[in-house]
Amino acid sequence: MSSAELFALIALATVGTFTPGPNTALSATLAANHGLRRALPFVCAVPAGWGVLLVLNAAGLGALVLGFPPLRWGLLAAGVLYLLWLAWKLASTQRLSDAAQGPIVGFKQGVMLQFINIKAWFLAMSVVSGWVIDHDDTPARLLETLPIFMFFGLASNFTYAWIGASLRHWLRGPNDTAQRLQWFNRLMALALLGTVAWMVRSALQTL
Repeated sequence: MSSAELFALIALATVGTFTPGPNTALSATLAANHGLRRALPFVCAVPAGWGVLLVLNAAGLGALVLGFPPLRWGLLAAGVLYLLWLAWKLASTQRLSDAAQGPIVGFKQGVMLQFINIKAWFLAMSVVSGWVIDHDDTPARLLETLPIFMFFGLASNFTYAWIGASLRHWLRGPNDTAQRLQWFNRLMALALLGTVAWMVRSALQTL
């Protein structure tokens, strides 16, 4: 892989992983509500799940999924419903006890979320079609591309989780109330709804 290709790949990895989305919103929210340590399984699940997704796309599964409308729309529907449920759970937090018992998205759920995230599928397809397949050194390119995106996926979600954990004390507010945390959760719920709207609009544009 040339230096120009590598630079473009790193630029795509930065934009694709650090821009707000369901993964980063959940990383920040989990850390703000439950602390950084409780958020780490999900933070680690994002690059792990997306790494598997990239390998499957390199094997041709991505073209099959995105090229078969019933399967693509099924994944989209599952992702939309799951994100809507998470947004509702976040927005309905009223007390600190609610936050403590709120939705915990662990490692297993974090990995599975990548497979119902259409944004993740499109990003993986873009990487595979632009940097991996149709080259003489396809296996070597995949081995070069995979750790780069997994590193950026880990770095971005850990950064968002660290920010959420850093705000944890302030979000509890005076007298240990949950008012600030409640509004933070509602803001993150809106971010998830924005992701849902983007996913649906992108899917409709491909019709």
